[in-house]
Amino acid sequence: MKFRRTSLALLLALTLTGSLGLHAQAAADVADGASQQPRKQSTLPLQPTPTEAQAAQLSARFLTRFHYDAKPLDDAMSAKIYKAYFDALDAEKVFFTQEDMAKFAPLKSQFDDAIWNKDLSGPFSVFNLYVQRAVDRMTFARGLLKQGFDLSKDESYAYDRKKADWPKDKAELDDLWRKRTKNDWLRLKLAGKNDDDIRKTLDKRYAGYIDRVRQLDGEDAFQTFMNAYAESTDPHTDYLGPRAAENFDISMKLSLEGIGAVLQQRDEYITMREIVPAGPVAKSGKFHVGDRIVAIGQGTSGPMTDVIGWRVDDVVKQLRGKKDTTVRVEVLPADAGVDGKHITVALVRQKVSIEEQAAKSRVIDIKDGDVSRKIGVIELPTFYSDFGARREGDKNFKSATRDVAKLLGELKAQGVEGVIMDLRNNGGGSLIEANELTGLFIDKGPVVQVRDARGQVDVQGDDTPGMSWSGPMAVLVNRGSASASEIFSAAIQDWGRGLIIGEPTFGKGTVQNLVDLDRFASSSSEKPQFGELKMTIAEFFRINGGSTQLKGVTPDIQYPKNGDEKDFGESTYDNALQWTQIAPADYKPVADLKAYLGPLQAKHDARTAKSPAWKLMLDELAQYKAMRDKTSISLNYNQRETERKQLDAIQADFRARHKAIDGGTGNPDEDQQDSLDDGLNANERSLKSELQAEKDAKKAKDPQLQETAHILFDAIGMIKADPKLAAEVLPYGGKDKAWETTASVTPDKPAASAAPAAAH
Repeated sequence: MKFRRTSLALLLALTLTGSLGLHAQAAADVADGASQQPRKQSTLPLQPTPTEAQAAQLSARFLTRFHYDAKPLDDAMSAKIYKAYFDALDAEKVFFTQEDMAKFAPLKSQFDDAIWNKDLSGPFSVFNLYVQRAVDRMTFARGLLKQGFDLSKDESYAYDRKKADWPKDKAELDDLWRKRTKNDWLRLKLAGKNDDDIRKTLDKRYAGYIDRVRQLDGEDAFQTFMNAYAESTDPHTDYLGPRAAENFDISMKLSLEGIGAVLQQRDEYITMREIVPAGPVAKSGKFHVGDRIVAIGQGTSGPMTDVIGWRVDDVVKQLRGKKDTTVRVEVLPADAGVDGKHITVALVRQKVSIEEQAAKSRVIDIKDGDVSRKIGVIELPTFYSDFGARREGDKNFKSATRDVAKLLGELKAQGVEGVIMDLRNNGGGSLIEANELTGLFIDKGPVVQVRDARGQVDVQGDDTPGMSWSGPMAVLVNRGSASASEIFSAAIQDWGRGLIIGEPTFGKGTVQNLVDLDRFASSSSEKPQFGELKMTIAEFFRINGGSTQLKGVTPDIQYPKNGDEKDFGESTYDNALQWTQIAPADYKPVADLKAYLGPLQAKHDARTAKSPAWKLMLDELAQYKAMRDKTSISLNYNQRETERKQLDAIQADFRARHKAIDGGTGNPDEDQQDSLDDGLNANERSLKSELQAEKDAKKAKDPQLQETAHILFDAIGMIKADPKLAAEVLPYGGKDKAWETTASVTPDKPAASAAPAAAH
């Protein structure tokens, strides 16, 4: 599952963050001694390659024949691709004009022919003009900085332009950019910057944007166009170029072969933002967060290539490579000036585990009166699985189910009486993992029903007797819980196995599979060239016969919605499949929790009504919704200053309440400064301050998680107080009460070893 994309233009305006793991657009492995020279700036106009043209046609053959809801690639589909392509390039309508769109209008019925005839000149001509327009606009903005702005004029800037028309002509576009630039200036002015500092900050920002735009290459153009086609078939079908395909593989297996560092572009340098524990960089002891990479050399000898000014993904491409090969990295230390002494270290690439996205556990102690209970929490960011290692029979392949089973054993040893599976913002992953993870909490039986394009339904489930956790449990979800998360949550709910708590989920009910296009291409090159399709091949259904498509999973106890449901979720896609249902699977719920939801809801309502943390969360949510609903902003300094003071007063109240609840930094000035708009983009602040802000965010109290633990605490109390209730609510009549015995640890339930199936 993926979230709605920001336009390519806006993404480029943000910090370009990359890692030797999940956060970069990584290229293919670099072998020991390889010599590569990625260019700092692309040569315009960009031209499609024969390989890309063949990949486009090959993708069309699959999408028109094997997609779950296959549609012909004809003029009607061409019109959809046309819209999706321009949305990807210029969703805010700040680069192209109505005059441009009139010239491009014939392409609306020609993109299908471009793909079938392997002639991508039309899509590339659009991308080339986009690059030219982006550079022109930023150059225009830089020119405006010389004269400054009249901040006393009464005018406003409508910054939400998704539903706006394209500017009529260049004059209207110039006025739009004057207002955009004026708003950037005004934000810095309100933050206390003088005109000279504002001018320097913005000029540097816009110049950096121009550099990044000029580094866009043909692969970017092709990837953007092909995704426009793929997503026009349905919201969750994607084209993955070789670079994107490698990154998707890494995100699923949570490992790569490289040096173990998270990189970020800051000014003209690629900077080490994080150092992965136990990786080659960490083991060397020679590097520090903030070090700037200036040159890279392959092997133990040979030339060093200067990488100052390069894209993150090009630097990543040089640093990744086959295990046990050598790469030399030259850095300018974090604490050195631009003329400081460089250091060069030879590193041997190794397999690096990306534990940040792996399952993690913690224990929350809940006390109510004289009763205390330990509640275990397992946070699962994604349903990951190393498909390749699993397919090859590796007994130690990376698996979400395997990791969660181990954590459950550890939580038992710590004496927890209930377990929360925290799936907030878990966008999905492996269908097999969703199935097997559910099996850790049920004895055996169906988990999900999968219907293919032929209408055949396959009931998938858990065939292994026994449970890793048989005690009380809850699943915490939100709007960002999708796909595999919805399979798991729905199965737990349908079995009556636990409480579902939180917000209604995303509403994705389709299954995707990866198609390696290189396997079907006529080329014999060993290097990946054609990319992959993540293509919708099936629809999944709950074991009760319903679907999560569009509707998602409705929690048993609901928390306030965050207000994004109109812009985020399956129902926001124009081409989403409709909801339907099929016959239920053969299963018998182990419990009916409906009778006990009323008392639990009443306790929840009474507790949150008196909770300062919950009230603060609601007030901050209301403020967020009010700010989000605004679509324009004043460009008059006095009015903006008044609005800022009003907002500052609201934020000051929030800060004081936070400090009363969970403490602050102890420095009121720092607390205030961190919450005010300083007018800067993320990569314009110091790396130290960025990392500290992230650290503070992780430390902040989580009222939703705390309340979920309280609800589960209440449920456990009800079960223990009533043996009859225990027999009804606990699985299989409450016969397995290992959850009550703090010292008992049952063996982890083994995951099945079936071949990897569809991922979503």
